[in-house]
Amino acid sequence: MSDATKPTVSPHVGVVGAGQLARMMGEASRDVGVTITVLATSPEDSAVATCQAVLLGAADDEQALRALARDVDVITFDHELVDLDVLERLEAAGVILRPSSAALHFAVDKAFQRQAFDDAGIEVPRFLVVRSSRDDRLDRFLDSVVTSPVVKVARGGYDGRGVAFPSTRGETYEIIDDFASAGEVVVEERLELTSEVAQIVARSVDGSLALYPLVTTVQHEGMCVEVRFPSDVDAALIDEARQLSERVANLVQGVGVMAIEYFVTERGLLVNEVALRPHNTGHWTIEGVATSQFAQHLRAVSGQTLGDVTLLTNNAVMVNVVGADEPGSLDAARDVADTFVHDYGKSWRPGRKLGHVTALGDEPTDPHVRAWNSARAYGTVTREI
Repeated sequence: MSDATKPTVSPHVGVVGAGQLARMMGEASRDVGVTITVLATSPEDSAVATCQAVLLGAADDEQALRALARDVDVITFDHELVDLDVLERLEAAGVILRPSSAALHFAVDKAFQRQAFDDAGIEVPRFLVVRSSRDDRLDRFLDSVVTSPVVKVARGGYDGRGVAFPSTRGETYEIIDDFASAGEVVVEERLELTSEVAQIVARSVDGSLALYPLVTTVQHEGMCVEVRFPSDVDAALIDEARQLSERVANLVQGVGVMAIEYFVTERGLLVNEVALRPHNTGHWTIEGVATSQFAQHLRAVSGQTLGDVTLLTNNAVMVNVVGADEPGSLDAARDVADTFVHDYGKSWRPGRKLGHVTALGDEPTDPHVRAWNSARAYGTVTREI
């Protein structure tokens, strides 16, 4: 059945992947009036505790995906580690994917994304796509950039994995050839950043958009450590981001929530990454906005109108909790007054993302202090920046 003939509201949503994002979709699902069946790789996956039904299977297993499709009205995603060829075959058989495989291409494949945005006149870092260090264009490109480049796998990178920062030309060649064993490699200029910001955009089936406020993000070793609302950039840049986010969303044409991460540079805003799903930079919306990103995503993919994005706070700080060498105390984290502690139900392991803490307030300093005090009690390895 095509999108055009599908009922306006699809109350049964299948989610591919059962991590913390699917877990929080499950927590939001009852308020949105949908049922979720999650495709999990293990009964121990985070989302199993909150979603109404579970199928076991891998995200790239065509038979598992077809089994999921038989049980649900529409399929959405917890991550981008998917096989686009498999998804295209499902669509050809009438399975409704939101976002579609064509939209997911922008998030799954960095080489495709960079080229598509560049072709559309959307600013991205200067880049080159190669399959080997022996590419004839590589040395000319490396000579043209001021510093050593950033090297990224085109597909499969996540939370800093598949991204390298070589310091010499020889090291650049080695990393390219290592990454090239998995496919195309993106080589791009390393930028001097003023800041990093992100914007969540929701897009409905009919193309309507709802934009959440711009936030500042703080990164450490390739992973987001903290998210701050309001953003620390000026009003002109906030307006520029809004216009650019609308352009990106209309180009990609995904249905659901999209997160757009930007570099702030002397040249203005450049797109860093896009994700077509709820995103770490939008976790604060659970408490800080009338409709959280998770409820909004489910509303959009199930064919409902988009929800109200009225702000409920003047300031919000979200801190990720990543397992330290020794486990902390969830109870101690919850004992910090006026914080919202979200535990992902995962067993402790050093370096594992275990949860997040959000604090709201009228002044920026107070929620920052409370969120970090709670996160440290929780046992995060990440340091306050």
